[in-house]
Amino acid sequence: METATSNNTHHVVACLGGDKTVLEQRAAPQPGAGEILLRLRVAGFCGTDLFKLKTGTAAIGAVLGHEIVGDVIAVGEGGGAFAPGDRVVVPHHVPCGECVLCTRGNETMCETFRENLMEPGGFADTVLIRPRAAALAALKVPDNVSDQQAVFVEPAACVLRGVHRSGLDGSGVATVLGCGSMGLLHLLVIKAALPDVSVVMVDPDTERCAIAERLGADAVSAPGDDAFKAVRTVSNELGADVVFDTVGGAKTLEAGIALTRQGGSVVLFAHAPDGAHADFDLNMLFKYERRIIGSYSGALTEQKEIFSLICAGKLDPAPLVTHTMPLDDFDIGVSLVVGQKALKVLFTPSRSAQAQS
Repeated sequence: METATSNNTHHVVACLGGDKTVLEQRAAPQPGAGEILLRLRVAGFCGTDLFKLKTGTAAIGAVLGHEIVGDVIAVGEGGGAFAPGDRVVVPHHVPCGECVLCTRGNETMCETFRENLMEPGGFADTVLIRPRAAALAALKVPDNVSDQQAVFVEPAACVLRGVHRSGLDGSGVATVLGCGSMGLLHLLVIKAALPDVSVVMVDPDTERCAIAERLGADAVSAPGDDAFKAVRTVSNELGADVVFDTVGGAKTLEAGIALTRQGGSVVLFAHAPDGAHADFDLNMLFKYERRIIGSYSGALTEQKEIFSLICAGKLDPAPLVTHTMPLDDFDIGVSLVVGQKALKVLFTPSRSAQAQS
């Protein structure tokens, strides 16, 4: 990663096009009416961030990052719910709550929801939170919850929305394809929200399968025939009620369909390769009443439910954090994720900002 310098003290990781980034200094934002300004504590590196870097879809100059915990350092007029010193977790998207999509349960499809309410983004020493997020989505983190737990509120809410949409009830069998950070987060969220559900984790990496076992999976397996046998054993030969695909792509979708029971569902929770098309026997859906469900992001309801589970001690995603490093080492963190040498990487403020605090 390149480093640019100037006289300002606010550091951000800016995109340069493709997968290139630069640590540069910019003027720090100042809060207007209803806004709050946070000093970053931790920012989680997300699969969406990686997707944008790998595909070069982030605009030049953009600052990625949206899973953040920060300390309030300034409050704009009318932002009285928070005070300097408060520790806050806040997502970057908030729906309008009034459009047809919102009122029919599709809040994450709302046009208003697509607006990023963080400036400049999460990978920055200070982050401005826009009024709608400050008023409706920001949550004060209690003392019993660590930064490493709180930073998962947004991604875990995305997982929980998929669980809700799947129709999974309190006594079924779930299979999760992929034991990366999001696959393992599925395991933890399912076990926290629906503790009687049996979960089978599928991944070719034996070390990651071993992690899944330690985190409470009822069975782990490599893909293919082994997965089919494991799911059949746990489900008494029925197949999974729901398969959660955290890998993406046509082959994984086809494998997920094969692992479901009659009347079961596959939840797509991953980007497919650009231009990918599914190719499977349609009668596998029609004749056996299976469903394929897309699930994107998480709404306020899921965010607050996840926050309650974390605060109550029922959900602890902190074991998924394998690396923590300053923004200066952004490229190192990305390379660890790309090389599958890390699960969840958290970034802290730049070394310069830490020296000044």
